[in-house]
Formats: sequence, structure tokens, C-alpha cells
Amino acid sequence: MSPETLFRIHLVLGYVAWLLCFGAYIWPRLNSMDGVEAQRAIATLHSFRFFGLVFILPGVVGNLPAAFATFAAYGDFATGLLAMLALLTVRIRPLFWLFVVAFNLVGAADIIIDYYHANQVGLPALAGELGATYAIPIIYVPLLMITHVVAFYLLMRPQFRAARALARDTADR
Repeated sequence: MSPETLFRIHLVLGYVAWLLCFGAYIWPRLNSMDGVEAQRAIATLHSFRFFGLVFILPGVVGNLPAAFATFAAYGDFATGLLAMLALLTVRIRPLFWLFVVAFNLVGAADIIIDYYHANQVGLPALAGELGATYAIPIIYVPLLMITHVVAFYLLMRPQFRAARALARDTADR
């Protein structure tokens, strides 16, 4: 089987495994939390995205195309910093919500654009160049994307909008 085929199978199965795990264990807990606590949990996971800088660390990965590695590294880094800012501003709710939206928009866009760049530069065929970092797109990225989708869902659900309106009314008094 070619490296490209193995990579694509691994990627799909990474999503399948995380969706099964997420549905059984993580979603019930997140869904039962209030909006702030759920978003804090998601931000905590994404605060580790500074790890994406490993793609540009000499000697860690093979010869990845710069068009992919640089964008992926800095997109992850920006997302991780925004997630950390969300966590640091949890007591200043308007800033917290701004950073929650920002890290989710930047992070989801980063992953989508990384998938596009990866296909453009033929990364699936070069999967062996990832070395130990192969686990990032196969194990870590599916969970990150799933949590971005869930974060957007939580931001849009009716009880969140009602709580946000109540908080705004309370602040206006």
C-alpha cells in the first residue's frame, strides 16, 4: 500500500475514532456544562497548539515543503496563543468571548487551509517525511477540528444566546 493511501486511511480513521470517543465520553460532559466552562475546556485543549511549531524545527521532521510547514506552524501558534488569551481573560467576559471566537475562527481556518496546502504540495505521498510528528495530523488534528465544530455549535445554541442576553442586561444596570 502506498504511503499516500496509508496516510489517507489513517486520517479518516483518526476522525472516526475521535468521533466515537467524543460521542461516548466528551460530548455528554461538554453538553452538560454551562457555556463558559465548556469553552474553557475546549480552549485548554487548543492552548497546546504551540506544539505545531515543531513543523519548522530543524531536525524534527524531514524535508517538508515550506509552503505547508510554515503556514501550519504559525497558524497553530496563533491559535494556541488566542486560546491562552481566552483562558487568561475568563473573568473579563467580553474579552473572553472575543478570544473564544477568535481562536476558533483562526484554528478552524488553519486546519482547513492546512488540508488544502497539504494536498497542493502532495503531503500525503510524503507522509514518511513527518517522522514522529506523523501523529499530529492523524491523532491530534481530528480532535482539534471536532472541538472547533463543537465550540461553534455551543456558541450558537439557544441557551447560550439567552445567557449572553441576560449577561448584557445585567451589565447595563
